[in-house]
Amino acid sequence: MDIFNFDMAEFLSFLLTLMRLSLVVFLLPFFEGKTIPRLVKASVCLMLTLAIFPSLSLKASSFPAHPFEIAMIMVSEILLGILLGLAVRFIFAGIRTGGQVIGFQMGFSMLTLANPSSGEQEGITSILLYQLSFTVFIVANGHLYLIKALTDSFDLIPPGGLVLSATVGQEILSLSLTMFVLAIKVAAPVMISLMLVELTLGLMGRAAPQMNLLMLGFPVKIAVGLVFIGMLFTLMGQRMEQLIMSLAPMFSNLMKAGSPLLQ
Repeated sequence: MDIFNFDMAEFLSFLLTLMRLSLVVFLLPFFEGKTIPRLVKASVCLMLTLAIFPSLSLKASSFPAHPFEIAMIMVSEILLGILLGLAVRFIFAGIRTGGQVIGFQMGFSMLTLANPSSGEQEGITSILLYQLSFTVFIVANGHLYLIKALTDSFDLIPPGGLVLSATVGQEILSLSLTMFVLAIKVAAPVMISLMLVELTLGLMGRAAPQMNLLMLGFPVKIAVGLVFIGMLFTLMGQRMEQLIMSLAPMFSNLMKAGSPLLQ
């Protein structure tokens, strides 16, 4: 886009691209909260738009003439940005949920800390697993896969071209199901081990009623939970790499569901 010689179609295309990317960036879990200044977030959005925009442009003939049509196109981009941002949040929400369940089973239900990314009070195991997943996401170049998926989204859904259909709702439900499945996979090893500990303590209580199982159970459950969390780190890394590799297909399926080219 030539700064000194631009038409309204190019300006609208740039604005719509900026709106879509901004919604995604601001909804990313590692960009939430007050730890990252808004100026930094806005700068990231602008740089991404400047990097992607040269390959995108609305045709002059497709430039809407009525302000209402322009407003509807902007609303379409806002909805699409929210959908793409939620798709990424579902992955990390599943890991956080699994961490919360693990902490509750270990007896850490009252032990909460302020999550530096969200600013909210969360369980210590939830924060630990979230920070681990974010580290794996960056090390495995997950941010590059995300940028590529965002770039490819403009091929399937041009600015203002979102089609809300029943298929889009099905894809959102599928992504939410992925979140719960991931939470179960994260928490299952620790939960099973702690259930075996509870069973063992129950049998010990029946065999030796004079034992103070309440005082014995807490440190045993914490120790067993920490051991299995340590074992979970390797599995978490492998699982996050698989999710990162599947990020592009997830975005592609969502884009195909709302693409006007495939209706």
